[in-house]
Amino acid sequence: MGNTLAYKILQSHLLDGTLSPGNEITIKMDQTLTQDSTGTMVYLQLEAMNVDKIQTELSVAYIDHNTLQTGFENADDHAFIKSVAQRHGVLFSKPGNGICHQLHLENYGKPGKTLLGSDSHTPTGGGLGMIAIGAGGLDVAMAMAKGTYSLTVPKVIKVELTGSLRPWVSAKDVILYVLQKLTVKGGVGKIVEYTGEGVKSLSVTDRATITNMGAELGATTSIFPSDENTLKYLTEQGRPEDFTPLAADADAVYDEILKVNLSELTPLAAMPHSPDNVDSVKNIGSIKIDQVAIGSCTNSSYTDLMKVAAILKGNKIHKDVSLVISPGSSKILSKLAENGALADMINAGARIIENACGPCIGMGQSPKSGAVSLRTFNRNFKGRSGTLDADVYLVSPETAAISAITGVLTDGMSCGRELPDIPSVSFSFNDHFIIYPEGADKQNTEVEMGPNIKPFPRNTALTDEVRAAVALHAGNNITTDDIMPSDSRLLPYRSNIPHLSNYCFEKIDSQFAARCKELGSCAIIGGENYGQGSSREHAALVPLYLGVKFVLAKSFARIHRSNLINSGIMPLVFENPADYDDFAIGQQLVIRQAKKQIQEGVVVVNNLDNGKEYKTLTNFSELEIQMILCGGKINSINGAK
Repeated sequence: MGNTLAYKILQSHLLDGTLSPGNEITIKMDQTLTQDSTGTMVYLQLEAMNVDKIQTELSVAYIDHNTLQTGFENADDHAFIKSVAQRHGVLFSKPGNGICHQLHLENYGKPGKTLLGSDSHTPTGGGLGMIAIGAGGLDVAMAMAKGTYSLTVPKVIKVELTGSLRPWVSAKDVILYVLQKLTVKGGVGKIVEYTGEGVKSLSVTDRATITNMGAELGATTSIFPSDENTLKYLTEQGRPEDFTPLAADADAVYDEILKVNLSELTPLAAMPHSPDNVDSVKNIGSIKIDQVAIGSCTNSSYTDLMKVAAILKGNKIHKDVSLVISPGSSKILSKLAENGALADMINAGARIIENACGPCIGMGQSPKSGAVSLRTFNRNFKGRSGTLDADVYLVSPETAAISAITGVLTDGMSCGRELPDIPSVSFSFNDHFIIYPEGADKQNTEVEMGPNIKPFPRNTALTDEVRAAVALHAGNNITTDDIMPSDSRLLPYRSNIPHLSNYCFEKIDSQFAARCKELGSCAIIGGENYGQGSSREHAALVPLYLGVKFVLAKSFARIHRSNLINSGIMPLVFENPADYDDFAIGQQLVIRQAKKQIQEGVVVVNNLDNGKEYKTLTNFSELEIQMILCGGKINSINGAK
């Protein structure tokens, strides 16, 4: 019985444990990446570990989120990250260089390597045949400090691709189709591995689009084989020596199989307000649109933007539409300027904005009230655009570009236009945006700490009795955007937990923060897939600061569950999901003999208001139990010294 590609790479990096689904293992982590929205906390935590030298082959700190500098806060965060990077031997990518995932794909990703990133879309690297995993900041800090990462072995889903894509159908439509079939929780506890003859028809940037948005499945990661297309891409980037051929064994056994005929796909769109709310563009119909945004780590590659330029050339953006385009990297923008494609975009009426995440994270370009916005991004959660009542649709670059011209959502297959083939190009090496940690010396490099940067909150060891009042009764698919909003108003304060705490859950319940401060010790009741979306650990650190002791939900998203445990907050799962309906805000809850129960794996929560007791499941590993008992990962590390 052969091995999947994912298990081959995990096996080659295995340091501890047995590679079997459900077991806890520790693997060697070759590379890490951070971005500035989560990076400040990562480097505060790295400093707290008192590490002399990082243990990875390569670590890169990217500045791509908080590039809108309307005050000193973002610039201070950048200076802090730059100084810590210099102290510890981390490469620093300056603002303007581009989006972390696009840049890492271009410059540093290598087939067969492992990558851990403090951003949920780190699985972009799977397009190159990497095991690339998104995680909370503390896990990434630990990976830099020790060169390791511990995880529960996922199952593996095989997505077998046949056929090839027709004109006007792209990689974005592939992942939208997979999301339609598997849903936003269909990948939890799993790796998605793409195989089949259809793989050969997809370029590395096509594959990266698919693995990037695999994060919306809740999957641990997604991966493609490394083949001749991988070599072609690496050669174009000037580093063919980084190529290694990799594939699953012919007789590999998978836990699930999904078959996709690429030849049968049509242009698709994810409708408001979830990436899995997918239908064909044809079925959705010619709805009037107000804004189109093209870019993000999902769809800002050279090929994507060249297709957009070809569609826009000689045309005019509709009078009622605002089109904004953000290239993925400085390399791409430079090439578009050299070959005239940038002029084609501008002449059509497009607005070119910085090589950064920008509107994808609500950092500028919010649509007008009640607008319809087409975006080539990966998430369309309610309010994420910065406009609470906007309707955001996720589409391919081709669909976005033709719709910007027509003024309505348009299926390119029915527009009667041909799309030209985009010839491959070679990129010149340019590291003018990179600061190398030459002569890195912890003792002689001072950390720059601006006044907005506050210490991260620390929990205390678990007590035998835990009392908490219900501060929120939340629904299904609560996102980390819901828990800790992230937009141009709040992103500058990502290094200031006390300030952020005032806005926790504001889109769900504007009184949540005040209620927590009044109650003191709190609990949250959640539905299914609690904590989906971004890897931001602020969605755990802020509740910790507000006194949340445990979250009791029907199920949890992977990264957020880990972030809660890292913070010493217990993620408990209803043994009987119907019990969810018994809880209400203000009820007093208690867990007696908490330490003993955590170790035994079944925790009973007593509701003092209705007199009932409720069994909950933990499924904690030995390492997770230790972290919960100690009050979080940092405490566990310090206690082990």
